[in-house]
Amino acid sequence: MKKSDLVFIPPPGFGHLVSIIEFANRLLQRDERLSIIVLVMKEGKENITKLDSHTNISFIELTHVETPTRDQLMSKSVEKYMTDLVESHKSFVKDAIVKQILPNSPKVLGLVIDLFCTPMIDVANELGLPSYLFFTCNADVLGFMLYLPHPHDRVGKEFEKSESESIIPSYLNPVPANVLPTFAFNKDGYISMVNHGRRFKETKGILVNTFLDIESYAISSPSTLDLPPIYPVGPLINHKNQNGMQSNNQGQHDEIIKWLDEQRESSVVFLCFGSRGWFSVPQSKEIALGLERSGHKFLWSIRIASDNKPIPYENIDHKTILPDRFLDRTKGKGFICGWTPQVEVLAHRAVGGFVSHCGWNSILESLWFGVPTLTWPLYAEQQLNAFQMVKELGLAFELKLDSRRGSDDIVKGDEIAKAVKCLMEEDSEVRKRVKEMSLKSRKALIAGGSSYASVGQWIESMFASI
Repeated sequence: MKKSDLVFIPPPGFGHLVSIIEFANRLLQRDERLSIIVLVMKEGKENITKLDSHTNISFIELTHVETPTRDQLMSKSVEKYMTDLVESHKSFVKDAIVKQILPNSPKVLGLVIDLFCTPMIDVANELGLPSYLFFTCNADVLGFMLYLPHPHDRVGKEFEKSESESIIPSYLNPVPANVLPTFAFNKDGYISMVNHGRRFKETKGILVNTFLDIESYAISSPSTLDLPPIYPVGPLINHKNQNGMQSNNQGQHDEIIKWLDEQRESSVVFLCFGSRGWFSVPQSKEIALGLERSGHKFLWSIRIASDNKPIPYENIDHKTILPDRFLDRTKGKGFICGWTPQVEVLAHRAVGGFVSHCGWNSILESLWFGVPTLTWPLYAEQQLNAFQMVKELGLAFELKLDSRRGSDDIVKGDEIAKAVKCLMEEDSEVRKRVKEMSLKSRKALIAGGSSYASVGQWIESMFASI
């Protein structure tokens, strides 16, 4: 059978790649008429190799583009850096499609682009191909992105942290300024995201990594009325080798799982803050004191960085950053490490709570396994995610909603201990709601489920438009 090609264009960021490659894998398992080609920017090549992918996914590495150093661009705005990087690849994307894909493909169904890749809509239009947006965040954040051009057209500048609440159509409650993403207060990042939000409407469909039961209001909110069709296709979770590092950390992996195997069911609180999440030494010491005072066993993934060197590192002498004799006092009660196999840990029967940065992938993973979350957002859209989980959905406990990486504000140990105790309560309403949502997230993906049906509708709409 001759297959029809879909061309995926992800940005280099690892968190975006995880869900987009998982979606590609599922499409190939779902419909044998499809073949998928992923165009890889060189900056993302290392991340692509970390991910398990279907044998029918092919990869084309794009010509490398010389840009200012990552540190120079990231110092202004990670959003502007990603946008400029994608923009600089437009001619190379077009060249790859024209010279390597179209001559060898019976039919190209269209381009599937990430939220940072809206410049590629121009390429699709020039080649007479439809473009589809793959939105790695949730539907509430999609609504925020669609909302951004409206205040910008009135005011013409970024948000102020002192501003009052905003009425954003995808949210049930007014959204305080202090939970808006950091880019909302940064001129360069803000303008980049306003421009992306404008262009979402130019696509032929929007695929969102969410499911109807958790975000029915946002998916059907008034802000979606003048949009292309929205297809909830999640939750997209990579259950195997989810961060591509297990083979390089097999010894650490085995130690973690062995330690968890020895613990009682739902007795361990798990702390992990993403690939870019880190805390200062003073804050790390307060976390340690809070864990000790909570009385609960813990598995803690520690990374350290600084404003001068913002890339987190894991090879740490823990004695130098933790309170005196903390490791001695908590011996047998806690396990401290750098890398962790997050999905496998959340799936383990011993884990009863998750202290998280509230990245959307992490939220979906914790819900899938029925593990309640304690919110500690740090960067990107995580403050909005934390607000949604606590205030909109009642699916998480609040430690912080407005914290930001590198802030001088220190959360004290006593506050952490109190919050962890709430998180680990066996019969809390939040825990019950999370367990219920776990079942709904799984049902969404099977035949008859909302996301299963949504993916089928999108596939058929593509073939019908040929």
